[in-house]
Amino acid sequence: MTGLARTLAVTLTGLSGHLVEVEAHATQGLPGFTLVGLPDTAVRESRERVRAALSTCGLAWGEQRLTLSLSPADLPKSGSSLDLALALAVLGARGRLTSDASEMLSRTVYIGELGLDGTVHPVRGVLPAVHAAVESGAQEVVVAQAAAAEARLVPGARVVAVDHLGEMIQRYGGVLPAGAAHLVSSSVEHAFRRSGAPATPSPARKPDLADIIGQEEARHALEVAAAGGHHLLLTGPPGTGKTMLAERLPTILPPLRQEDAVTVTSIHSVAGVFSPESGLMSDPPLRAPHHSATRAAMVGGGTGMPRPGEISLAHRGVLFLDEAPEFSPGVLDSLRQPLESGTVTIDRVGGRASFPASFQLVLAANPCPCGRGGGRGLECTCTSLQRRRYLSRLSGPLLDRVDIQVEVAAHSAAEIAAARTGESSVLVARRVLRARQRAARRLAGTPWQVSAEVPGSYLRGPEGGLSPEVSRGLMRVMDRGDLSLRGVDRVLRLAWTLADLDRADTPSPKHLGTALALRTRGARP
Repeated sequence: MTGLARTLAVTLTGLSGHLVEVEAHATQGLPGFTLVGLPDTAVRESRERVRAALSTCGLAWGEQRLTLSLSPADLPKSGSSLDLALALAVLGARGRLTSDASEMLSRTVYIGELGLDGTVHPVRGVLPAVHAAVESGAQEVVVAQAAAAEARLVPGARVVAVDHLGEMIQRYGGVLPAGAAHLVSSSVEHAFRRSGAPATPSPARKPDLADIIGQEEARHALEVAAAGGHHLLLTGPPGTGKTMLAERLPTILPPLRQEDAVTVTSIHSVAGVFSPESGLMSDPPLRAPHHSATRAAMVGGGTGMPRPGEISLAHRGVLFLDEAPEFSPGVLDSLRQPLESGTVTIDRVGGRASFPASFQLVLAANPCPCGRGGGRGLECTCTSLQRRRYLSRLSGPLLDRVDIQVEVAAHSAAEIAAARTGESSVLVARRVLRARQRAARRLAGTPWQVSAEVPGSYLRGPEGGLSPEVSRGLMRVMDRGDLSLRGVDRVLRLAWTLADLDRADTPSPKHLGTALALRTRGARP
């Protein structure tokens, strides 16, 4: 007796999903189980999970030789999401399902990990996997009940949610022993109780710029950074509000566009940190890793197929590095290439994966190791050499990519007493959105959306629309050695952002002076 059955599954390489055809061939001969098609360790171990799950359902392997092929054969397969497809392919090849089920098996995509009792568990990356299935024309996608909410976020997906392998066996005409049928019913009832209405937590208060006392210069720098997508460095003694300012940057950024929301949600799904109850992520994410983070944690990596790191989880949002000089210099310098390209490609033994990594970098640093430099009260105990060594941990090439560098001064009692309540995040966000809309209209027909993305050749060229007066001022600063050519380009980007905030058609000398002050801490044309 010989049987052949086909099912469909999805494997992920980075954020890219690839449709996998699972073929199972059962024939008489020495009992065995052979799996081919470049499976990784997790896929090879599916043999034992599938065997135990079928045994729990009262279906033994039998005296047959099973060969399973994962096509395309030259594409590495990773993860445990192929378990459900492998189990149904084995049952189809062994004739345990009705003949009418063969066509349905070959047109349906199955995404789920099997427990030893036959329970179907959710896996990471359901959103991009279902999206890939829909793009390939699959008519139906079967996922675990716990992953159904995430799977249904994909437009056009016809999702079927199951809790137990036995449900699919019965759906396709298979017969379960009485004991196994009772186990399936118990599993479904338990899942129903588990998925009851969860307790609704009280909403946490969101950070607001109105919480910041004083610091008008730093607040303005934050607004400029949000309007133009610029990177930001905040230096100053402890307690001046650097962390509070950085944490409030996402609150004045515009909501994510639909395509960005899908990409950001997919990254968090692959990383296993996405909660589908709230739907697609519409707010820009904020990631603030500890200074002990390794290069793999920051950029991404891991054994086997690479996973996204902090810079990808911060895509279209903010990556905040508090106490930046305390990070390893190698970790900091690994950010330089993603800051320019907006993507990161990771090569590992298990394969190569590319992840988007277009984020706003915010660095916060004390002026010296003791933290008292520039503060009020106790005198700084650091030598000039210690100060230079401390800040030199932020390399020149990295700081050259940071458009805005601001010193956050310590408060005095008089300043605190005279300080008025600052503008709320809602008011500032309106100005930021208006400036971004002006930039988008100005850059219509180009691949760029905000000023920080525009290359210097465009800004300095005839299509850049720069006035001769501003150009001459920039050249004078460059001749004095205050700016490199890259610095000139970044000052121009800042000047255009300031013009967009002021609703001006082109940067003025005033905008240029402000941009130079933000970039070089006080230089003037």
